[in-house]
Amino acid sequence: MLSFLPPTPQEVMQNLKIKFRQRRKELKYTQKELSERSEVSLGSLKRFESSGQISLESLLKLALVLDCLEGFGLLCRQKEVKSIEEMLNEK
Repeated sequence: MLSFLPPTPQEVMQNLKIKFRQRRKELKYTQKELSERSEVSLGSLKRFESSGQISLESLLKLALVLDCLEGFGLLCRQKEVKSIEEMLNEK
């Protein structure tokens, strides 16, 4: 069934843990190697990959090592607000 509702925080966490695990495997890093390279404890990394739970700082450290940090800069960006007149003039 298609959902028109935004994803829940839990759904986002589950999606992130899957994507980060896939990226780690693409780069052929073991959990231990990624832990050492990112300076995130092995326990935190294992917890993240199993439950999705992780601190923001640790998540950003992992993203840096996995070369996907730039995506976080897109969060909470301001949306362009147009007046009705501007929208009508575009047509």
